[in-house]
Amino acid sequence: MFNLKGRVAVITGASSGLGKQMATAFAKQGANLVVLARRIERLEELKVELEKDGVEVLPIKCDVTSTDDINNAAKLAEEKFGKVDILVNCAGASKDAGVLDMTDEEWDFTINVDQTSVFKMTRAFANIMKNNNYGRIINIASMYGLVGNTAMGTVAYHSSKGGVVNFTRAVAAELAKYNITCNAICPGYFETELTTAVLNTESFTAYMKQTVPMGRYGHEGELNAGAIFLASDEASYVTGVILPIDGGYTCV
Repeated sequence: MFNLKGRVAVITGASSGLGKQMATAFAKQGANLVVLARRIERLEELKVELEKDGVEVLPIKCDVTSTDDINNAAKLAEEKFGKVDILVNCAGASKDAGVLDMTDEEWDFTINVDQTSVFKMTRAFANIMKNNNYGRIINIASMYGLVGNTAMGTVAYHSSKGGVVNFTRAVAAELAKYNITCNAICPGYFETELTTAVLNTESFTAYMKQTVPMGRYGHEGELNAGAIFLASDEASYVTGVILPIDGGYTCV
């Protein structure tokens, strides 16, 4: 089960963090990869690493807020592989502040990167999937798209990820007739190069032990199984699902 050999997976935000982790996991399942990020030098390094698993990897420099960059990436991916089977919308960034203090610029930046980019990527690559009557779209939202929090002010991030959650449902309903599924994963606290400094502070560790039933943050690889399942042929009747992988944060 869950063999992705011969499938073509597009992953955004693949130069680091959760995107890089998932690219590695998909390669080990046999998928050929189109990896997108702004830091092309990191993608070139990743290509060398992933091709050791016997898959083909196409690195493309892409700013996911740029319609031109996205459309160019879709064109190059289709030219290279002739199809796209899987899209993982993983790229993200956030400028954090509470509702009383957030500036227009901070709001617009976060919404553009975390929500509008998901729409633009889906529009471009779902049109390729439609032509082949097959697709798996996986949006990486957040448990913060389902609930609020008392640890910090990050209202635009909550809003953008909540938008991704319902965007997922809308796309699932709309594209089912083309044999395209669309699901979302809502990660909890995972350690990456962007989060490790915050997660490992004494205050945040204490907060996490109080709010996460499993009492810890997610480790590298613990998100991958959910993504591989949703990308598989076996998940053909699973669409519109919102899957928290959060150590139980959203169940209490």
